[in-house]
Amino acid sequence: MNEIFEKEGGEAGRPAMHPGLKFALEIGPLILFFVANAKAGIFWATGAFMAATIVALVVSWVLTRHLPLMPVVSAIVVLIFGGLTLWLQDETFIKVKPTIIYTLFGGTLIGGLFFGRSLLGYVFDSVFRLTAEGWRKLTLRWGLFFIVMALVNEFVWRSFSTDVWVDFKVFGFLPLTFVFAVAQTRLIQRYEDKTAGGESGEA
Repeated sequence: MNEIFEKEGGEAGRPAMHPGLKFALEIGPLILFFVANAKAGIFWATGAFMAATIVALVVSWVLTRHLPLMPVVSAIVVLIFGGLTLWLQDETFIKVKPTIIYTLFGGTLIGGLFFGRSLLGYVFDSVFRLTAEGWRKLTLRWGLFFIVMALVNEFVWRSFSTDVWVDFKVFGFLPLTFVFAVAQTRLIQRYEDKTAGGESGEA
């Protein structure tokens, strides 16, 4: 099973997925969730989201023969909380799903730092290489960002209607994540490891 959960980007010799298709597989279920909610309501949207998430993982596996860890964890949470939403007919479960995912990722990254492990390096190591200090700083930033996003999700779903929450999930979280990721470019350039081999997330 370990060979399935490879780092993002895969190993040398593995088939690489076209960036456009990769983006479509990541954003597709969310767009379908948004459209289905507008047309048929949150429960139909939840079912469509669950189905699209499974399809995206299957397509990714067929094309690359590996599954990145973060999408797998996200899919598991989607299926659990989406299933509870449909079974109990309670939309609260699908609304707290982002809170659970963001808290899980943020807590794991920050917790890893306490044990001297910059875990973000194991996700992005094949994309770029940083010094140990660079990985620590980037891991801390992403960990804090995920925690903030969890708090934002709690505020939005508790304070506004379901439709507003769905809109923010698509048009709020995605732009915020993109802007935050781009904002890390300077740190990545500053701590780029130019030596052969670099670091792999070790502290």
